[in-house]
Amino acid sequence: MSVPPPAPNSAPNSAPNSAPNPAPPADARPTLRWTEAGHDGRPVEHLARWCSASAATPPDRVVVADDRTTAAAAHRLARAGQALLWRGDYHNARQLLRALGRRVAAAEPPATTWAAHRAARARRATLLGRLLVPLDGAGRVALRRGPDTAAACAEAWGPPDGRTAVTPLPELLGAIGAHEWRRRGVPVAALGGARVHPHHGVFSPVRGEYVDLAATAPLPAAAREGGALDLGTGTGVLAAVLARRGIRHVTATDHDPRAVACARENLARLGLAGRVTVHHADLYPPHRRAGLVVCNPPWLPERPNSPLDHAVYDPEGRMLHGFLAGLTDHLTPGGEGWLILSDLAEHLGLRSRHHLLAAFDAAGLRVVDRLDTRPTHRRTEDATDPLHRARSAEVTSLWRLAPEP
Repeated sequence: MSVPPPAPNSAPNSAPNSAPNPAPPADARPTLRWTEAGHDGRPVEHLARWCSASAATPPDRVVVADDRTTAAAAHRLARAGQALLWRGDYHNARQLLRALGRRVAAAEPPATTWAAHRAARARRATLLGRLLVPLDGAGRVALRRGPDTAAACAEAWGPPDGRTAVTPLPELLGAIGAHEWRRRGVPVAALGGARVHPHHGVFSPVRGEYVDLAATAPLPAAAREGGALDLGTGTGVLAAVLARRGIRHVTATDHDPRAVACARENLARLGLAGRVTVHHADLYPPHRRAGLVVCNPPWLPERPNSPLDHAVYDPEGRMLHGFLAGLTDHLTPGGEGWLILSDLAEHLGLRSRHHLLAAFDAAGLRVVDRLDTRPTHRRTEDATDPLHRARSAEVTSLWRLAPEP
């Protein structure tokens, strides 16, 4: 699931790739500069590779903090725009981050709208992202009791280049969590409990209801011979479900090289590499028609704040409208398009049902059927969530679409 910028197609599916993400050239990587006292007390200028998967820019002002730094002082400095480079114990840094989070939450007024909620989250991310931790030349945390994060950092930011590095602590924790998900995998009921292993920055299929819709919707007869396309494949989970349902060949696409590598690895692990071809492409592969085209675009038509938001936000519905506009030209006779979409955007006031149906009409499509399911994640029952009303009303649908006769 992704919102692509134009990208060239790649070679067909290849052997599984479990290597770290490729690194940009060393001179293209941003650098953090700061000054701190040396062993003799004199100021020393330091340079380090800046690591941020969210594309945060290196801070201009950096002060050194350690176990003596209180949460009140850290909060005051962060609010003043100062970044804090941690030189104390790693676990104390995590405790300080939690304390900062409580202070940031207490200072925010209750969010009553989606815009206010998103703005508050952005402010929180900015403030908490000012707590920085150093990494050694191999990508390990260079602090007392610091964990070995070499593999997690390589997966998030590419192989180390031998230079010391600095990253915001929240991003480091995100990289560690993503590494554990990739290592353990996510069980998928629609695949008989087989596990799908998401890579860093690739949407994880933890919300299984949308996968279950693709596993149970009636297949059009044209898909048996004409195959299927899975647009914005992400981990490759929907392509795997379609192949397991008996479709002879599935072509999956994604604009994100991480997702392409992730899908290829998962499909090889599931024994489906010979039946699913993964391409690096902007939505539709060229000169390809199929009896079924499946698309599960990001559900919120908002502009992402960072590269990691692309799996959730589809600015101005670009991917949604691209799928609809190209569907007729990529279907074989008797084929269908499956649009898997939550109505959360409707409950948040970001898109109306009328807008969606009008988009179908504008693309010359009719609704063959609609299958609905409700999410089962815990947030639907959390009355303290500012978005509880919208989440509790959310319905995820699989729209079966076909060209107007």
